[in-house]
Amino acid sequence: MNWFLLVVAGLCEVGFTYCLGRARAVDGTEWWCWIGGFVVFSFLSMALLAKAIQTIPIGTAYPVWTGIGAVGTVLMGILFFHEPATFWRLFFITTLIASIIGLKALS
Repeated sequence: MNWFLLVVAGLCEVGFTYCLGRARAVDGTEWWCWIGGFVVFSFLSMALLAKAIQTIPIGTAYPVWTGIGAVGTVLMGILFFHEPATFWRLFFITTLIASIIGLKALS
């Protein structure tokens, strides 16, 4: 169950970076709405991470959490913000995914 919470926490990290990406392109009330989403996702991400580390070692949970956030944010940037999908970006994201799987397998 705590591994599931850790994955959801990582996805919340992707959520708060998406909100930041959207907030940078708007102003006024819409900016405040996106910043509100950022705050909510940030709180959820941290709270779920805190719950997950009750049974998962912090040395494993934190890199997995940040890895999910990093991979998700890069993929989100490519899909939604039209960032480049170069060979080397995809190569290093793939190595990051392999490292996350390796940490899970060793835990």
